[in-house]
Amino acid sequence: MQQKYPPAALEAAVQRDWAAREVYKAVETASRKKFYGVSMLPYPSGKLHMGHVRNYTINDVMIRQMRMKGFNTLMPMGWDAFGLPAENAAIAHGIAPAQWTYRNIAAMKKQLQALGLAIDWSREITTCAPGYYQWNQWLFLKMLEAGLVYRQTGPVNWDPVDQTVLSNEQVIDGRGWRSGALVEKREIPMYYLRITRYADALLADLDHLGWPESVKRMQQNWLGKSEGVTVAFPYHLDGQPQSLRVFTTRADTIMGIAYCAIAPEHPLAARLARARPALQRFLEECKCGGLAEADLATTEKKGIATGFFVQHPLTGQNIEVWIANYVLMRVGEGAVMGVPAHDARDFAFAQKYGLPIKPVIEVNGQAYSAARWNDGYAESGLCIQSGKYDGLSSAEAIKAVGADLKARGLGEPCTRWRLRDWGISRQRYWGTPIPMIHCDACGVVPVPRSDLPVRLPEDLVPDGSGNPLAKSAAFIDCVCPQCGARARRETDTMDTFVDSSWYFLRYACPGAAEMVDARVNDWMPMDQYIGGVEHAILHLLYARFWTKVMHGLGLVAFDEPAQNLFTQGMVLNQTYYREPSSGQRQWFNPAEVTPIFDDKGRLRGATLNADGQPVEAGGIEKMSKSKNNGVDPQTLIDQYGADTVRLFTIFAAPPDAPLEWSGAGVEGAHRFLRRLWTLGQQFAQAGVLAGSGQQTQPQSALRREIHQLLKQAEFDYQRLQYNTVVSAAMKMLNALDAALPDSADEANHAVMREGWSILLRVLYPVVPHISTALWQRLGFSAESGGALLDAPWPEIDSSALAAAEIDLVLQINGKTRGMLRVAQDAARSAIEQAALEHELFARFDQGKPPRKIVVVPGRLVNIVV
Repeated sequence: MQQKYPPAALEAAVQRDWAAREVYKAVETASRKKFYGVSMLPYPSGKLHMGHVRNYTINDVMIRQMRMKGFNTLMPMGWDAFGLPAENAAIAHGIAPAQWTYRNIAAMKKQLQALGLAIDWSREITTCAPGYYQWNQWLFLKMLEAGLVYRQTGPVNWDPVDQTVLSNEQVIDGRGWRSGALVEKREIPMYYLRITRYADALLADLDHLGWPESVKRMQQNWLGKSEGVTVAFPYHLDGQPQSLRVFTTRADTIMGIAYCAIAPEHPLAARLARARPALQRFLEECKCGGLAEADLATTEKKGIATGFFVQHPLTGQNIEVWIANYVLMRVGEGAVMGVPAHDARDFAFAQKYGLPIKPVIEVNGQAYSAARWNDGYAESGLCIQSGKYDGLSSAEAIKAVGADLKARGLGEPCTRWRLRDWGISRQRYWGTPIPMIHCDACGVVPVPRSDLPVRLPEDLVPDGSGNPLAKSAAFIDCVCPQCGARARRETDTMDTFVDSSWYFLRYACPGAAEMVDARVNDWMPMDQYIGGVEHAILHLLYARFWTKVMHGLGLVAFDEPAQNLFTQGMVLNQTYYREPSSGQRQWFNPAEVTPIFDDKGRLRGATLNADGQPVEAGGIEKMSKSKNNGVDPQTLIDQYGADTVRLFTIFAAPPDAPLEWSGAGVEGAHRFLRRLWTLGQQFAQAGVLAGSGQQTQPQSALRREIHQLLKQAEFDYQRLQYNTVVSAAMKMLNALDAALPDSADEANHAVMREGWSILLRVLYPVVPHISTALWQRLGFSAESGGALLDAPWPEIDSSALAAAEIDLVLQINGKTRGMLRVAQDAARSAIEQAALEHELFARFDQGKPPRKIVVVPGRLVNIVV
């Protein structure tokens, strides 16, 4: 055993042994209960970041401890390999996205393996591989047959220069992120999945999931179930009686309507704009800018009066129709009733265009004031200035208005959802080809299942000017499967959320000749899913939908993908920058900077190492490329070893809390491992760990402390508070260190041996390499006949927790005078006698005999004189 802790050589040797014996290859068995723990698969960007390390280490700790507790465990890994970043990199470097992606996967896999994670690499998945994405296409066709897929026109962000559709995130201040051109809103044909059919189940089944309440609320809000009323505003146009339909949850405010607003894409808007240049110009203006609701919420509210009126459904009053940029065609009916006194958005619009504002709800005895908006105006209250509804509560008025509208045939109560069907069409290259064919004679027809997969050519190099598939005759040209005529393949590819909606199912049955086979029901649903809270809505919602679809098609026996969800905290680090005269901040990595601290350890400034000149401290923020405040895990592994990186990541903060990076913390973790290594060597050399392990001092103080700490560690493992598990292990090491000078006392040897056995098993899930090496060096492998990873989790001995003696507070006339030590099982009479014989009683009895002795078991003795 080397005197100095050798992490690089030690970890390499341990990992070689694991690999040679394929110790993490999972096999289905009925003899042990399964535990399936999955971390959200990474995008192969080329380098691991500390967020990856934290996510996968948390999962690894969990898997290792559950294996020790007797579970049949599985921890797989894969790559979310399709997507826009690969195309952007390809454009920047002039290479095919496939080349960039596979190279990055190889690099990141090597980094993951260096961490010593308990991954079953035989189940590795790459979503850009035809063997995986063919099943995206296969299920798409199954869903098409089941009526869960349809094609219709939908709004997109269109870059007129790059001739491509942009995501909402690629639209910056209304312009394309790359070309800088004003983005247009266009309607193009796209494919949709009917997720709305599952809205009720997606909402109701949240109640049965062991997920954080915050995540459940986020999904509930995204689903957005609303109980309200559909209101019809009658009008005549082109000689025909028609109506403008509006959905509202606040029918109690109907008497305060000042205007109606319709979306620029509303059919009525197009009709009213005929021969009206001003309206046409406004509609064209509205085509520019992004489609994200978040963007629209902060965009200046603009509108134009049409001069066209609809009738109030209850009063018959004429209400002017406006076209407004803040109204979305895909939400509700694409029209809203403007009630400025009781809606912040309507208030801003009315203030801008001088529209009337009539308060009709009194909240907590206070009516609306025109001075400025108050969020309280949007709350429920009592109706005022509302005719027959005056004095009714909002709830009562909603029912009464709904009944009156229904009686007139101008409305009815209904339920609406914020959720919209999932548009999966992406006008991009690097994704799963949608398996449809366009034939002039037959229309749009599906690719026969026997022809799957529709392979994506991997040699195309995008240049930013549209989808390369649309320029590839080898891909587009095909034959119609129905009539045999020349036809064209669909060039749209699937949203990459499709790829990540079911990968955990494929992990369970690698190499299956079908999308999934019977093994999927052996492992699924996931016992624990781990990932960032940023995926709490779309990814998790789509994964739940995909699973429910597969359940409905009889492919799986469950309808939820994950029983439990854990969202780890972000990794934070200090930021530093300079702001040149150009105004564009230049960010410097903390490794390039020397911080300056005051005498209390507070950051007071910093200088750049390259020139010694000052830089500004930008505060603690999430590690990111944009702020250049990341830390390279591989550099740390090379310098300190994987166990140090793992230990710091686990110990620095609770797993669900933000982790603030600290170089001193990494050094501290490494010092602890060096001490662990040194003390293990000292104990071995002292010969105190030799022997059979027979317990000779079942109630020793050392053994009691070790088992108390084991009890705490087990409790913390169960609640996923791994940082305090490390604290318990550190205290165990301190206790064993204190016992080393007594190594001549052979009666303590068995206790020390048991203590080390427990310590190494408690630490093993967090720092598996050093624990494994010490386990073998200290003789536990030979004794148990197996490696540490197969050792059972240590059992808490309740008899060890019972102290041989206890300390009681000794009081005389109610005043605490000191402590009284007695046997744990001492009788009352013995406690009283010991108290009377204590030297403190002789000092404070005032020469008087005791009148009464009060004994509170396990706590105190009070002698009354």
